[in-house]
Amino acid sequence: MSLSSSDPDSVDDPAAEVLADAAVMLAPMVRWLLGHGVPLGALTRTLKQVYLDEGRSELARRGQRVTDSALSVLTGVHRKDVRQMQTEQPGRPALAPTPAAMLFTRWITDLSCRDAEGRPRASLPRQGPAPSFESLAREVCSDVHPRTLLEELLRLGLVRVEGEEVLRLSERFVLPGRDPAAAQAMAVNVADHLAAAVHNLGCDLPGRRLLEQSVFAEGLSPQAAAELGVLARAIWAEALERMVREAEQRLERDCDRDAEGAAPVARMRFGVYYFTDMEDADDDDDAGRARPRR
Repeated sequence: MSLSSSDPDSVDDPAAEVLADAAVMLAPMVRWLLGHGVPLGALTRTLKQVYLDEGRSELARRGQRVTDSALSVLTGVHRKDVRQMQTEQPGRPALAPTPAAMLFTRWITDLSCRDAEGRPRASLPRQGPAPSFESLAREVCSDVHPRTLLEELLRLGLVRVEGEEVLRLSERFVLPGRDPAAAQAMAVNVADHLAAAVHNLGCDLPGRRLLEQSVFAEGLSPQAAAELGVLARAIWAEALERMVREAEQRLERDCDRDAEGAAPVARMRFGVYYFTDMEDADDDDDAGRARPRR
């Protein structure tokens, strides 16, 4: 005699453990959604569409036919919903940074935009030969007018125009929290971070695992946490400069290969985060864990 659950959403023990871990990852996202007035019903419909999109990819990866029945069995989405949602596609932000972001990043990393002491110039001539804002804009994006990029950076509060000079007001390209582009940037950053972690969970070959680690410390004073936050920004600034420079060199090399008929097929994203709160937390050990010395 066999027993089965009548609950179509029931899962076995291993899947229940995965769901418990997923709940931890989902909590900050739900907090964000609640803050923007997104109810559960709207998220459920979006999640169904994501399940169907990923289900199609999974069936194709397995070499199976992508049918309504196969999608329904794999995802748990009712066949009626599968048919109704066949043509729907959730809005997804672009994976590439905006021209304004690329311009600002080039400004703070390009050696031609450094002052006599080797620091990123605090201002650039608005027009004229390099180094100028106009020349930098044309290097980054040939199909968007420099004036348009300047207006976007002005809107974001990242630069100010004084006479014929463009003054940089920030050390980093940071979007205002309420700007729609900030949420889009968060979406692609978090998605790629999570994709790296999920890849590692299914990869048994050390040489194929992706970088996805963190340092955790507990027992800190608020002042110490703030100081480490400043240090994290400084470390990121150094890593950002080197990674941009190395990526540009490889892009130039690959452009030469592309001219020979070998088109590039890969993309990458390299990031860092720093989080702190003032509440006690029972967190699992991380790859790197600092403890106070006794």
